[in-house]
Amino acid sequence: MTGWDIEPAGVYGVLSRTATAAKGLSDAHSAMQDNLKEAADSAGTLTNQYGPYTSTAGVVGSALAQFLEHWSPQLLSVAKRASMSLHGADEATRDYMRGSLEQAANAQHQAVIGKLDMPGQTGTGHHPKDPAS
Repeated sequence: MTGWDIEPAGVYGVLSRTATAAKGLSDAHSAMQDNLKEAADSAGTLTNQYGPYTSTAGVVGSALAQFLEHWSPQLLSVAKRASMSLHGADEATRDYMRGSLEQAANAQHQAVIGKLDMPGQTGTGHHPKDPAS
């Protein structure tokens, strides 16, 4: 792979810090759900004064519910994309490392392939790939 110079330890350091930040995003989503529900409940309700005496969410509570309904899927989508990106980067780095090990093994294998012409057997004493042969 010409032009690639990846340091797996560096990649995993970045992935670790990014995963921590992504977890923070997920935690923020959970906290937002809880906090907005609590705020909506505390914002008051509308009650029909003439009966039946039922209460519905007030204007502020309704607005908070709509806000959550609109932004919750967006936050979940960002968290999911971040997770998929982290997984993809991890897999790509693992593949790179496997490829590097395979390349090294192939180079090592190529270095020992061939029959060494020992002195006294055919007379040259050179490796078949040696240009001096």
